[in-house]
Amino acid sequence: MQRGVMGWLDLVHRWTGGVLGLVLAILGLTGAILVHEDSWLGWTLPHAADVRVADPEAIAATTAKLMAAEPRAQGITYASDGFGLHQVRMAKGAGAYADQAGNVVTRWDSQWSRPEHWLFDLHHHLFTGDTGETVIGLAGLASILFVVTGSILWWRTRKTFKFRLWPKRLSRPMIVMQHRDLGIVMAPVLLLSAVTGTMMVFKPFAQLITMPFSSPAADAAAMKPPKVKSGPLAAHPDWRAIITAAHARFPDAQIRILSLPRKPGDPILVRMKRAGEWLPNGRSNIWFDAADGHMLGSIDALALPKGAQVFNGAYPLHAAKVGGLLYRLLMTCSGLAMMLLGSLAVWSFWFKRPKPKKTPVRKTA
Repeated sequence: MQRGVMGWLDLVHRWTGGVLGLVLAILGLTGAILVHEDSWLGWTLPHAADVRVADPEAIAATTAKLMAAEPRAQGITYASDGFGLHQVRMAKGAGAYADQAGNVVTRWDSQWSRPEHWLFDLHHHLFTGDTGETVIGLAGLASILFVVTGSILWWRTRKTFKFRLWPKRLSRPMIVMQHRDLGIVMAPVLLLSAVTGTMMVFKPFAQLITMPFSSPAADAAAMKPPKVKSGPLAAHPDWRAIITAAHARFPDAQIRILSLPRKPGDPILVRMKRAGEWLPNGRSNIWFDAADGHMLGSIDALALPKGAQVFNGAYPLHAAKVGGLLYRLLMTCSGLAMMLLGSLAVWSFWFKRPKPKKTPVRKTA
């Protein structure tokens, strides 16, 4: 039997949705929860709603206190405007939250002890590391395909449009109608989620998106860390000097991440967020010698080529780290719609498929 173009589009759309729908449902639900991570942590952890301390002297004193108290620390993610606790990072998913005076409020030995960490791992890796990330990247590409093919297929039936959050009945025709009409309403924001999410997973796709703004080669060269050699990590680094120098290099920035060397010869990395950056942890990096604390090099995120800046904007758009409450609610709706569309697609494809009609057999004499 010959199929037209629309028939092939419908076939590809249904089969891909039936296979990857469950992955998309998981991504949608976990994403909708993680969008509000700072809010629900603020309700459940003491001092999580504290105002961010901006004084470099106070930050340096707290850094020295935490590093002395936590010898296994690999680094610190500092309190932000939306979350008032420092996070001390340790090996194998262990860590601690501390207030901005350096007092630990809670600890954990693995990511399974903190819901925000295992939810993040589920959303980004499906609990399977690089393999899960690849599957998620494929699901992101499929999502883009769904939006495009779904919009084309919807156009044929646009006169029967009727918006429903839930199918009138859990029959296959009703699920298909609800899927089609909810999908077209949410298509723009679903496309935004899919494009930004896939950019963070697949480098060639990200280069395709940023290519109109600057060449991928120029972006990669500008974002490449400088080739610097550091001395061995000092027993007691001068955190005050390092943090003061970091704020002097970018006076308008807030310190976001401090990372200790992972191996001999690596420098100390300080990551900062300049006032004009969207990325919540910034991409303005400064490298310091681990032995004596002198500055080895830096990258100004606002001086990067336009393509690199577009790439750096993918995560804040995807995770609703810009735009305030209204945008977070919009991305929540996107996640919930993806969960609904994906789960019902799997249900209708595998459990509500029409049974093939039996052709009556004629008896012959």
